[in-house]
Amino acid sequence: MSRTATLSVDARRALGPLLQLLDQPEVRDIMVHVSGGVGRLFIDIDGRTREVRDWQADPSAVKRLAVTLIAAGGRHIDELHPYANVHLGDGIRVHAMLPPLSTQGAAVSIRVPRGEPLSFAELCEGGLCDDRVADTLTGAVESKRNLLITGGTGTGKPTVLAALMSLAPPGDRIITIEDVAELRLTHPHWIALESRGANSEGHGEVPLERLLRESLRMRPDRVVLGECRGAEVLTLLAALNTGHDGGAGTLHASSLADVPARLEALGALGGLGPAALARQAVSALHLIVHLERDPSGVHRVSSLGTLALEGDHLAIVEQA
Repeated sequence: MSRTATLSVDARRALGPLLQLLDQPEVRDIMVHVSGGVGRLFIDIDGRTREVRDWQADPSAVKRLAVTLIAAGGRHIDELHPYANVHLGDGIRVHAMLPPLSTQGAAVSIRVPRGEPLSFAELCEGGLCDDRVADTLTGAVESKRNLLITGGTGTGKPTVLAALMSLAPPGDRIITIEDVAELRLTHPHWIALESRGANSEGHGEVPLERLLRESLRMRPDRVVLGECRGAEVLTLLAALNTGHDGGAGTLHASSLADVPARLEALGALGGLGPAALARQAVSALHLIVHLERDPSGVHRVSSLGTLALEGDHLAIVEQA
């Protein structure tokens, strides 16, 4: 099935001439923004970004694209609420931002999923890791160790997380929680939850922390947080420390050594000091899997590590 087959009529109309790009299997991202008073188009093909030089648009057309795409996803964007995330169809993720936050004009970023989610075996064949690391990761899933997948932007964190969680036994009930639903598991007992922003009147917001708490009432075997970006990391650590082993999450970090500081910073957002955060994290997270993308665009596991206490602070121990 093509990526565009599940799009609504409104989404198709909003995309207009960009619609044809969505069904090109090698395209990963479509980016439109205003620069120098002109709307420009960039596409990411397997990790390499290039400008489509014969494409230009009026700034008002880029703003209209932003507004109509977000509306097609059931949310609202305007000068008072100048940014939003939505998902369209089967896993297409859209982020839009308007002036005054985007100073030159509107900016639209469209993340395009693969046609079919890659299995862990396929990722390994594509260069993700060697057999030794693959055995470590599959063993961690089988033994219900809690995983934290880390890496920079574009390193494939959601892809690897989904592939690993899809290895869980079919009887395990997996609940994934995300700001915008992006994880695509191939598992028979998987429930996907997505947060919701407030409406134009400021009502109806359902944040990640609320979804995490609700998920614990749904008898999960494994709880997965798509990305730890704020204080919700404390709820995830609490869940993993209360018998919900086999869970996972992702964290933006430039290197394995940066992981402790990133976790401490997120803990501080929730009012938890470094010492308390360190004790919870060491108990809750059993294996850190750090990803990188090499110059050719291949995602790979660059290092594995475990968390440890160093006095009252969190430290990382890289596995040989």
